[in-house]
Amino acid sequence: MKNNWIIGVCGGSASGKTTIVKRISQHFGEDILVINHDSYYKEHSNMTYEERSKLNYDHPSSFETDRLVRDLNALLKGEEVDVPVYDFSVHNRSKEVTHVSPKQIIVVEGILVLENKTLRDMMDVKVYVDTDADERLMRRIRRDMVERARSIDSILGQYAETVKPMHEEFVEPSKRYADIIIPRGGENEAGIGMMISYMDHMLRGKI
Repeated sequence: MKNNWIIGVCGGSASGKTTIVKRISQHFGEDILVINHDSYYKEHSNMTYEERSKLNYDHPSSFETDRLVRDLNALLKGEEVDVPVYDFSVHNRSKEVTHVSPKQIIVVEGILVLENKTLRDMMDVKVYVDTDADERLMRRIRRDMVERARSIDSILGQYAETVKPMHEEFVEPSKRYADIIIPRGGENEAGIGMMISYMDHMLRGKI
């Protein structure tokens, strides 16, 4: 039986990935470690806030994915790692880190986790959360205004300039790599239940 399983959970911005991962975490408890690809946004301390706010955060090059791959490999070897912490309110990486230990299930969540082949090839199960574009936009507006202190103009501007075109170019096409597709995000109780059941079977060595 394997010691560790890596589950990739991908989908568009505000598709419901976090809701699904929370449900999985509640079920598996101490057996699960969640790592967000967002934590690996590159540091841009050499730029002003205004300059950082204009960057394209939805392009694969905005992430330090090679570091994420190194950290995952270390976790698979039983080593502990320091995961970066990203501060969305200032568009920059924090000086803090989160020290994590290996778990039986490692969930990697993010909009582009299925886009990168090296990262994708490390995954035992690849999940795509498929939610209607209008619903994702409404959720993104609510989230960014409340959690990230952004104005409606900045949210809609970013969506039109980078979020939507990058979704169409990189995120949506990565759906073809998914083993499991969950429509409607966190509202899909049956889909989430089937995913948890599949993971239960994996842990018992039945798959």
